[in-house]
Amino acid sequence: MEEKRILCIGLVCLDIISVVDVYPAEDTDTRCLSQRWQRGGNASNSCTVLSLLGAPCAFMGSLAPGHAWLTDCMGPVHPPADSPCSPPPPWVRNLPDVTAQDFEQVDLTQYKWIHWEGRNAAEQVKMIQRVEEYNRTCPAHQRVSTSVEVEKPREELYQLFGYGDVVFVSKDVAKDFGFHSAPEAVKGLHSRVRPGATVICAWAEAGADALGPDGELVHSDAFSPETIVDTLGAGDTFNAAVLLALSRGEAVLQEALTFGCQVAGRKCGVHGYDGIV
Repeated sequence: MEEKRILCIGLVCLDIISVVDVYPAEDTDTRCLSQRWQRGGNASNSCTVLSLLGAPCAFMGSLAPGHAWLTDCMGPVHPPADSPCSPPPPWVRNLPDVTAQDFEQVDLTQYKWIHWEGRNAAEQVKMIQRVEEYNRTCPAHQRVSTSVEVEKPREELYQLFGYGDVVFVSKDVAKDFGFHSAPEAVKGLHSRVRPGATVICAWAEAGADALGPDGELVHSDAFSPETIVDTLGAGDTFNAAVLLALSRGEAVLQEALTFGCQVAGRKCGVHGYDGIV
């Protein structure tokens, strides 16, 4: 029987990355050593990492007209991935986010886990509610697990805390709530997630912490490379590795958190993502 996929919903974009010797000082000119184009966006990056780690996955999001480069690079970067997304018509100047109506077209039987990058939260709540309704009609082994990422400190996104089996909270959001560390954040925000959910917060070189349904605080140290080369997408890498470990049903929360930190650490030591495995 074919393994069900993990679906990531959110942004895909073009990152133009300039490589320099040192971080530029303000108002100075710095010679660029090299430059590359790279497909980016939180959900898209997580899909890349999932595929490199061997997980069947799919992406759902909006593509602008003239998106051939982005779709072409979805193949060689992560072959097992699919991209069920439709480009908006060419007269649309501001790309729309995926709506609940768009999500109605998703065949939930094809997926074991769906992850949302927090964006248009009101619509995303409706999507998650559809999954919850579907799960109520299924035996336990056929239910779809859900996760959300609350990365931007925007009030609109905070309604997502109450949805999802796993809630990823960024350092910026934690600070917006007045917390000064990952342990503080997961303890303080755990009351906002639904009963039975897990809240996870990564804190760069301080590692990551999580609080699961049992109320036990779990921590993993960071696994920093000898030389930090490229941190772009490290958080997306962490999220993908954690949810992959959890989706396989074999890893406990501690193991999943440690795996996430290990893979994110490897990513920081290489340009792009190919070197993480």
